[in-house]
Amino acid sequence: MNTSNSHSLFLRAQRSIPGGVNSPVRAFRSVGIDPLFLKHGDGAYIWDADSNKYIDYVGSWGPLILGHSNSRVVEAIREQALMATSFGAPTELEIELAELVKELMPSIDLLRMTSSGTEATMSAIRLARGYTGREKIIKFEGCYHGHGDSFLIKAGSGALTLGAPDSPGVTLGTAKDTLNATYNDLPSVEALISANRGKIAAIIVEPIAGNMGVVPPDPDFLGGLRKICDREKIVFIFDEVMTGFRVALGGAQELYHIRPDLTTLGKIIGGGLPVGALGGKREIMEMLSPIGPVYQAGTLSGNPLAMAAGLATLRILRDENPYLELERKSALLEKGFAENIQSGGSKATLTRVGSMLCLFFTDQRVTDYESATTSDTKAFAAYFRAMLDKGIYLAPSQFEAMFVSVAHSDKDIEQTLEANKIAVKGI
Repeated sequence: MNTSNSHSLFLRAQRSIPGGVNSPVRAFRSVGIDPLFLKHGDGAYIWDADSNKYIDYVGSWGPLILGHSNSRVVEAIREQALMATSFGAPTELEIELAELVKELMPSIDLLRMTSSGTEATMSAIRLARGYTGREKIIKFEGCYHGHGDSFLIKAGSGALTLGAPDSPGVTLGTAKDTLNATYNDLPSVEALISANRGKIAAIIVEPIAGNMGVVPPDPDFLGGLRKICDREKIVFIFDEVMTGFRVALGGAQELYHIRPDLTTLGKIIGGGLPVGALGGKREIMEMLSPIGPVYQAGTLSGNPLAMAAGLATLRILRDENPYLELERKSALLEKGFAENIQSGGSKATLTRVGSMLCLFFTDQRVTDYESATTSDTKAFAAYFRAMLDKGIYLAPSQFEAMFVSVAHSDKDIEQTLEANKIAVKGI
């Protein structure tokens, strides 16, 4: 496969951009090759700078549930762009999107738009601290909530891949207020609460951990956290930046029948454009300025292009309800992967929730950060390169999800499984 143009672009990028990329995992370091520079996307397919075509299972890291360049989403963006690209002032689109999100996620009484998921989670933590008057938070090892200082304590995603989960630049003062529990382990949460009684403002969790691979919650885990938060008067935050509108129309909270106090959103809510949001109980959300004392702001929050793209996407999902079809396609991939692993003799474990999947190169059951990190990252790198050579584009990290979109056809899935059958042999 010729990737000379991507290689040239990468050399050029490194002269102007740290590491040649604007987000670390894009550097492809963990898979041992230079990154591809992408140029075009259509439906389930992408093309790189050398015109190589791939079946895409990254989908811009989750938001493109309808596939690339969906005609209705593109038209909504085009129509809005002709009117204006930005105001930094209120628009009706913001109201319409907030109303639709509230309709789909009944736990949300009020919603505040931001420009990224990181902004949403940072704001949610500040809000929880302001509401409770407490300083400490509990997060879970391997869960990633953006690059805010409070979260880069045993983080997942790119930080985990690069082997530097604790980032320089995070102060000891910030770190001492972030307590790390073990995902799917309620006793670890109880122990932290016992040692910090009356000091914990919030528990924040990815209801389906999607940044140390795909790690589903155990049956009693989320409900147990809800009970703990109610008992201790702790704000319970679902980070649904990845899972919101992805695993179900109402997100993971619909799937598992749990109502958090606050929810953070991103990705699908903007139809692939930069966006984030936080929402939840009225009494908590009314602590936000301008009606409350907790300050939060953003010049481009509620950007009309992102609002238009998000509205178009969510309306399609609501009206066409493609989740049964997404489940069927994802189940086909899961079944085929499992058969290929068994016949190929590979040490690998597959996890899936809805249209999110992950193939871990370990023979252990993956339930938390520790078990996820038993994965053989060198084996994954070899697998990634083999799949790429067969025209299958996966996230360049063992600890990221595969995303199935509405645009993936049965033929795409068959081609993916054929590539997988060859790639897993001997790994």
